[in-house]
Amino acid sequence: MENTELDTLNEPDAPEAIDLDNPEFYINRELSQIKFNERVLHQALDERHPLLQRLLFTCIFSSNTDEFFEIRVAELKRQIEFGQEKILSDGMSPEKVLQSISEQYHPLVERQYQILNDVILPELRKENIRFLRREEWNERQVAWIEEFFNESVMPVMSPIGLDPSHPFPRLVNKTLNFIVELDGKDAFGRETGLAILPAPRSLPRVVRLPDELCENGGDNLVFLSSIIHDHAADLFPGMTIDGCYQFRITRNADLEIDENEEDLANALRSELLSRRYGDAVRLEVATNCPDELVEVLLKRFNLEEDDLYRVDGPVNLSRLMQTLSLVKRPDLNYENFTPSLPKTLKQSVKNNIFDEIRKADRILHHPFESFTPVVNLLMAAARDPNVIAIKQTLYRTGENSDIVKALCEAARNGKEVTAVIELRARFDEEDNINLASLLQEAGALVTYGVVGHKTHAKMMLILRRENQQLRRYAHLGTGNYHSGTAKLYTDYGYLTSNDEITYDAHRIFQQLTGMGKIQKTKKLLHAPFTLHKGLMELINQEVKNAEQGLPARIIVKCNGLTEPKVIKALYRASQAGVKIQLIIRSMCSLRPGIPGVSENITVRSVIGRFLEHTRIFYFENNGQPKLYGASADWMERNLINRVETCFPIEPTKLKKRIIEELNWYLEDNCQSWELTNEGVYVLNTPGEDQEEISAQTNLLANLALSS
Repeated sequence: MENTELDTLNEPDAPEAIDLDNPEFYINRELSQIKFNERVLHQALDERHPLLQRLLFTCIFSSNTDEFFEIRVAELKRQIEFGQEKILSDGMSPEKVLQSISEQYHPLVERQYQILNDVILPELRKENIRFLRREEWNERQVAWIEEFFNESVMPVMSPIGLDPSHPFPRLVNKTLNFIVELDGKDAFGRETGLAILPAPRSLPRVVRLPDELCENGGDNLVFLSSIIHDHAADLFPGMTIDGCYQFRITRNADLEIDENEEDLANALRSELLSRRYGDAVRLEVATNCPDELVEVLLKRFNLEEDDLYRVDGPVNLSRLMQTLSLVKRPDLNYENFTPSLPKTLKQSVKNNIFDEIRKADRILHHPFESFTPVVNLLMAAARDPNVIAIKQTLYRTGENSDIVKALCEAARNGKEVTAVIELRARFDEEDNINLASLLQEAGALVTYGVVGHKTHAKMMLILRRENQQLRRYAHLGTGNYHSGTAKLYTDYGYLTSNDEITYDAHRIFQQLTGMGKIQKTKKLLHAPFTLHKGLMELINQEVKNAEQGLPARIIVKCNGLTEPKVIKALYRASQAGVKIQLIIRSMCSLRPGIPGVSENITVRSVIGRFLEHTRIFYFENNGQPKLYGASADWMERNLINRVETCFPIEPTKLKKRIIEELNWYLEDNCQSWELTNEGVYVLNTPGEDQEEISAQTNLLANLALSS
């Protein structure tokens, strides 16, 4: 942004003259996502994280990058191919965004492998954890690896020589493959020169060598790619191998479903297979792969030079996550902790959990506080003869879910169980189809939400007969009903029997499963109907308060902020003098600190041991704060194209507690990054005389129990 342009915004009457649609005021969402991935990669260099977790962060960077190319880059390429280019608020065309992605991601990937090769692997070696190269194998290891290859690898490999009767194979998305240069004629007299070796997906990408084969003790690991390289000649007997090089192709993995299909589940099943073979969007190859072979691959997959990423190491780094299960070194991992249980809910299995919730609303902050009370509530409902109905939304649940088991038990016990399952939860579609079948077999009523709108709301509603009347109990959350992510993601869960809130939840369930006009709610805001409008009204009220000289402040903690109308409302609030503090983990299209536009706005991102996932919205409201939890981020898809819920947290004690926890995030000077108006994130560090403050560390100390 030109400084001369920003300087003109300092004039006294500038706010009235400023065009808030100016593309210079907005950061492209894809480029902002890259900055988030870069912050994740930086964690691999942060020595406050245990060493094995630093390795994990390099893998998470790879996983994030895969999804970025599978979804975001694929969508940009699709827009260009079909002439459907969308110019968003940042003013960038898809072609320009793709060019910027290439310019930023190539150095990032190079840096990732430098960190792995020059920092992480050498430090692991100091700890007696070795990834052995082929030239390091001793005689006994060579013999063991040969046996492993012959018994476990070779039988499931299918080498494919390229000739007219064996065209280039259809390779699955994100799989490890090798392109092989051959010399000589085979048994049929063919002389093709090239072959493709797809690595079996069923085999681990990291193999642990038996301890008795290792002279120096410790943990000795070998890449599957090294084993295949070493024995590639065994797959082409009588031929000479002149070269064998890793490569991996990333494909478009965004499903295109005709939502008018009579059976959405069957339509989705047929599309899941196509995800494996979508259009190619990225090619990764080993750095030593000759240019002429790279050209063969680029041409085969219809890719350009910008789509090529040469890597100095395994092409599938995300599979290195297996290392954490192969290496048992607690001293190189985070110290274990036990999520705590609020005193009032500790005995909820023995006592009546419904009585406890009826006494007072409860807040659970995961993973510092246990997810168990949520499971216990559902289990109690499944077995309680007074409970007559349970309604629940399910977006992601995980394998062997206790939540699902409880719903099945409830259905078998004769409860009216209604499950609203989102089949289109990205990369969990197949699991959710199976989940739907499981619940239907148990006798539950299963629906798939609303055509054209993903059901992303996190709601559980229980109807219980008490003293000849029906009372409702609800759980509303910012995260999924997934016990696994409840240990890794920060989320809030709200347990309540408030008549107005539970009545609203009931009406939203009716709207999801039935048909009719918009259901009016008293307390809850819900997308796609009232959430966007409600947020705009809350922001505008802060503007009115500021203009009258009354206390005005907004704090937002969520995962993404990209919705243009909301951003403009925040800009207007800043111009009116409202203090706005945004804690946005990932994408943020708002540009803070622009003179005359966003001087009163700060944006920070917290990256640490746990994935920040809470959605909490605070409005000062002239000294009578309004506080909301939500399933929605401040993005177009959440506020406009999904079914979401936003729930007020009204008890004074709970509000005070959550505001205190928000302040820890605002004061964090160890794991937080500040966004500048140039779109750069700067790591916050404590000053010379300042105390170190880490929000996640404080939450662990205050809410969780150390082991």
